Amino acid sequence: MKVFIVFAHHEPRSFGAALLKASLDALDATGHEAIVSDLHAMGFNPIATAADFKQRRFPDALQYDREQKYACEHGAFADDIQAEIDKLRWCDFLLLQFPLWWFSVPAILKGWIDRVFANGVVYGKGRRMDDGGLKGRKAMLTITTGCYPEMVAPDGLLGDLNVNLWHLNSGTLAYTGFKVLPPFVAWSIHYTTHEQRTRYLEQYALHVQRLEQIEPLFFHPLSDFEPNWRLRPGIQPRAAGQRR
Repeated sequence: MKVFIVFAHHEPRSFGAALLKASLDALDATGHEAIVSDLHAMGFNPIATAADFKQRRFPDALQYDREQKYACEHGAFADDIQAEIDKLRWCDFLLLQFPLWWFSVPAILKGWIDRVFANGVVYGKGRRMDDGGLKGRKAMLTITTGCYPEMVAPDGLLGDLNVNLWHLNSGTLAYTGFKVLPPFVAWSIHYTTHEQRTRYLEQYALHVQRLEQIEPLFFHPLSDFEPNWRLRPGIQPRAAGQRR
C-alpha cells in the first residue's frame, strides 16, 4: 500500500511528530511505502493566489476554481501545487495528521486542501461522493487534542465528534471519493501522563499496520438522494451529518 501523510504541526519536537515517526516506522516494518509532506518544514504556502497558475483562462479577474480546472487541463499549476497533486494521485491511502484547532485543521493544512484539492483533479464535471475524482482510495484523520473524550460524546459539552468532523470526513474526503476510516485521536495530550502518551504511540503503530482491515465510516451513496439533493423517501439517515 502507498501511503501519503500530510503532517501539519509547527513544532518538530511535538507529540504529533512522535506519532508521525511511530507511523512511518510501523508502515516500513510491514512493507508499506510512505511519503510525507511536512507542511511547516516545507514552508508550504497556504494562501491561494493568482500565482498558483502558470497560465490563466480569465486574466482580468481571478475565478480560482475555474482556473484550477483550466490548469488541470493545460498542465498550468504552479510547481508546488503540482508536486502535491502528484503525491495525491500516487497514493492508495491519504492520512491527514494535525492538532485539532477550533474544531478543524490548522490554517496551513486548510490552505493545502484549498490549493491541492483542485477542480478537475478531485471533483468537477459532476464527480462527487462515490463518483469523486479520488475514488478507489482510502483516507483517515489523525488528531491530537487537548480535550477529553467525554467532551465530544454525543451528549458532551462540545458535541458529537463525528458531527464536529463532518466538514472534513464528508465535505472534504468522502466528497472527493475517498472511503473514510474513523479518526485516530490522541486525547488530552497536555494533561496526560508519559505512560499514556507511550500507549498512544504503541496503539497508533498497531493502528496504521491494519489500515486495510478497518471498516470505513458510512456515507450515503448518491443513489440514496433525489434530484433535489434530499434523501429519498424511505431512506433512513445513517450518516453523522444527516437527519430528518
